[in-house]
Amino acid sequence: MEYNTDRENLIIPEYGRNVQKMVDYALTIEEKEKRTAYVNLIITAMCNVNPDAKNIVDYKHKLWDHLFIISDYKLDVDSPYPMPSVQERLSKPQPLEYKNSNIKFGPYGKVLENMIEKVIEMEDNQEKQVLIALIAQQLKKSYLQWNRDSVDDELILKHFEELSKGQLKLHEDFKLNTTKDILNHKKKKPANKNKNQKNVKYTNGSNSNGKFNRNHK
Repeated sequence: MEYNTDRENLIIPEYGRNVQKMVDYALTIEEKEKRTAYVNLIITAMCNVNPDAKNIVDYKHKLWDHLFIISDYKLDVDSPYPMPSVQERLSKPQPLEYKNSNIKFGPYGKVLENMIEKVIEMEDNQEKQVLIALIAQQLKKSYLQWNRDSVDDELILKHFEELSKGQLKLHEDFKLNTTKDILNHKKKKPANKNKNQKNVKYTNGSNSNGKFNRNHK
């Protein structure tokens, strides 16, 4: 059986030819009230034909837009939504605007840069000094995720100074954790607390062999 290639192309194929025929018929209904009532039945049919549309935000609005498009923008009915324009359909979407996030050093990302800026604003106290040390250590950890083959502590500290614009000072005796310690810490797995459990207590009058102790009261 050969498919009839003489049929009109479907304007929106996912709704099928029957929906398009219903829309064509709606255009022939003279009374606007009856036409509107019939079109509401078409909307229900469109929803049944394409149930995935319910997952779209404002799917009812989308269905009405598609209905008008299928009618070639000729359908005059009382709609809960305005008819879309041909220009809206043909116009290209506006490019998305992205926040300008220039990252000074790729391995550290923008989050660490923002953290440094926040710590700079803090009052000088013990908490601030602890955060300064933690951030410096995190710089080395982040750098090792990017490049494990070579890491120079002096380079990390230089980057820290540049990122903080020299406004965050580390203690003179501060030292970065060694590469070996950082990598070994990541490899460690949590110990099994139930393994080799000792000092098991027996209750209900049973002994270590699981037998009931008759003298137990």
